[in-house]
Amino acid sequence: MKNNKGLRLALKTSSFLAAAALVACASPSSSNPNPTQQGAITHSLPFYGNHDVQLIDDGNGALVTDTAYFTVPYFAFINQDSVEITGDDYLGYVYVADYFFTTCPTICPMMSAQMSRLQDLLKNAQLWGDVRLLSHTVDPTNDTPDALRAYGERLNADFSNWNFVTGNRDELYDQAKFGYFLTALPSDTAAGGFFHSDTFALIDREGRIRGYYDGTSTQEVDQLFNDIKYLVNEAHGVD
Repeated sequence: MKNNKGLRLALKTSSFLAAAALVACASPSSSNPNPTQQGAITHSLPFYGNHDVQLIDDGNGALVTDTAYFTVPYFAFINQDSVEITGDDYLGYVYVADYFFTTCPTICPMMSAQMSRLQDLLKNAQLWGDVRLLSHTVDPTNDTPDALRAYGERLNADFSNWNFVTGNRDELYDQAKFGYFLTALPSDTAAGGFFHSDTFALIDREGRIRGYYDGTSTQEVDQLFNDIKYLVNEAHGVD
């Protein structure tokens, strides 16, 4: 946040954070469950979550806006190699986050196959060095690092930039709800024992959420790929 001298009129926005649709592992959702968009649209991609706006005197008597957007909270989880992965490892990268579990009988294989396809698209476009992927388990009891590695290997995951993470269950679920505005929770009625969003969240280099995409849809993952290219090119000053 800028610390300009002069008149500062703080305008605290009140925004409604709509969680992504609650999706049973029994079947994929039929549409992209975008949370309510909040904040100004910069170029082609919006910002999601609460934001603070200040009107600041630019020193010449004119008021200009200074906006602080919501950023994903700091996290620390354990990956497929039993190595701690934190928010610091992803800051400065465009990344895609999702939730899954290795024994999911229905939507997770579709989501993971789409994420693997996205990995290949990024590599073919020579964007892999600018982008990271982050898949969180909703079943940390059973999804040990060894189980996560075996799952990733079946997907031909490149672990250099794609982490599968486990950890404390409450922290994983809180990160879904409060960090990405996604759903993750146990359920006695869902196939496999868990409800979770079928959504991929797109995060920019500064940790701001810039998009949501149906992780079971080839068309929406193609759009995600195009939006990733936009964010990477934006960071490099390319139109």
